[in-house]
Amino acid sequence: MNVVIRRTALRLVLRWAQRLLFAGAIVTLGYCSFVLLDTWRFQHRERQSLEQQIQTPAATTREAVPAIGPDGLIGRIEIARLGVSVIVVEGTANATLRRAAGHIEGTALPGQIGNLGIAAHRDTFFRPLRNIRVNDVITLTTSAGEYRYRVVSTKIVNPTDVAVLKTDGAEVLTLVTCYPFYFVGAAPKRFIVRAERVTG
Repeated sequence: MNVVIRRTALRLVLRWAQRLLFAGAIVTLGYCSFVLLDTWRFQHRERQSLEQQIQTPAATTREAVPAIGPDGLIGRIEIARLGVSVIVVEGTANATLRRAAGHIEGTALPGQIGNLGIAAHRDTFFRPLRNIRVNDVITLTTSAGEYRYRVVSTKIVNPTDVAVLKTDGAEVLTLVTCYPFYFVGAAPKRFIVRAERVTG
């Protein structure tokens, strides 16, 4: 009799555990689907907004430094060889980096002398950076025009090493993402790409 009761109780526990795991899987899939859809919609909307700004240029000259657009829109960064094409907006808050690449506050804007810093997650938009090479061309398209940069170096630093964002009086672009690329959880290092402005 005791054996039958124990087996019945065990079956009941296993059945409820199965239901809970199944429900957890459904919730997780639902959340992932929401995040992917929200990101796709955000990128699509901001691309349309950027195209509209490009087609309706401001009264200033094309060489003017662009103001930050509506909702913090800065432009679109592309690395053709790697298939990277992502909208860049102002800020690096978690909610921002979930939907786009973020302009690091306090760094230069496109067209300004200084170090323009852009960050994105290694497991979304900047994952292809693991294959970036010296001399790859990075294009940043804004409402004021197109800015091209050529990669000059990459390196791995500690998260506290903010010297990578210092300016040396030239127009440079610094891309920042977490490292290692396939690390599970909060990555301990940062992968840095430095590129110099190509003019003419």
